Amino acid sequence: MSLFERYLTLWVALCIVLGIALGHFFQPAFQLIGSAEVAKVNLPVAILIWLMIIPMLMKVDFGAMRQVGRHWRGIGVTLFINWAVKPFSMAALGAFFIGYLFRPYLPAGEINSYIAGLILLAAAPCTAMVFVWSNLTRGEPNFTLSQVAVNDAIMIVAFAPIVGLLLGISAITVPWETLMLSVGLYIVIPVIIAQVARNALTSRGEAALQGALATLGPVSIIALLATLVLLFGFQGQQIIAQPAIIAMLAVPILIQVYFNSGLAYLLNRASGEAHCVAGPSALIGASNFFELAVAAAISLFGFTSGAALATVVGVLIEVPVMLSVVAIVNASKGWYERGAAVCRVAAREQTPTPKAAPVKP
Repeated sequence: MSLFERYLTLWVALCIVLGIALGHFFQPAFQLIGSAEVAKVNLPVAILIWLMIIPMLMKVDFGAMRQVGRHWRGIGVTLFINWAVKPFSMAALGAFFIGYLFRPYLPAGEINSYIAGLILLAAAPCTAMVFVWSNLTRGEPNFTLSQVAVNDAIMIVAFAPIVGLLLGISAITVPWETLMLSVGLYIVIPVIIAQVARNALTSRGEAALQGALATLGPVSIIALLATLVLLFGFQGQQIIAQPAIIAMLAVPILIQVYFNSGLAYLLNRASGEAHCVAGPSALIGASNFFELAVAAAISLFGFTSGAALATVVGVLIEVPVMLSVVAIVNASKGWYERGAAVCRVAAREQTPTPKAAPVKP
């Protein structure tokens, strides 16, 4: 894990303070940045988002999808969690905590926007930091790579329909044109650029690719931090007035992470999958593509929206929470492997042994 990645939470906290201060003292400059839009897309933020996402997508080899069959149980569990459980569980948690339990303590006009931000955060699985989490749990690298490749391929076609469905259920008007534009700008185009760049580099050898990734890695994190400075420059007044908002938004995010990671871990154990696959599966099932969530929230609802703030809270707590999941996965390895071994034996015992053909006299 690089220095930037190891202390990402600290950098995020510093960016919050810096953004609030700059937004307070240089408000006209931030208003000018916010007005630089084309078709509801803020150009400075769009450039920063591309600098964030493209280096991360360059790590993904879509050729790894050929290896899906080798770890079909883990792949199946993770896909189930990522696309059938996580977005819907977050919508339910958001509706309960933000729409009901914490409603009296939140700005009435931002309730739906906060819920929308939480949905955007959960609707796309992480594509970059999971390589770090997988490495920390001694995960199977081929599984992690193939799972990320499959998720990215699904995300291109599934992100907009799932978000549209859940925003509609939450009684939020879905700006379909802006949503589809966000998918094109922040998923389809970056994937194409990243894969073209990756193929060009790999044609010159693996060392060229790794060198480029090492150079671009800090650029991606710096772009993320610069985006946060801008976001908190616009959100600063609201945060100063009601600092408890961040804590309330963090509650459904925390529950969602532990629920989905635990469910993925247990389902892998029940299926008899190896721990080196179950660990990354649990982490991929719980983590979020917060770069895409931030970009989509800004495009759909604007800089100063509650949706943008909700996605930024996801960035704030991502690293410490995922490190705690890593610690749980590593500490429970012995328990996991005992149960997985029992499940594998039980599965073999339930499989009927083919009868030998009678020997003809």
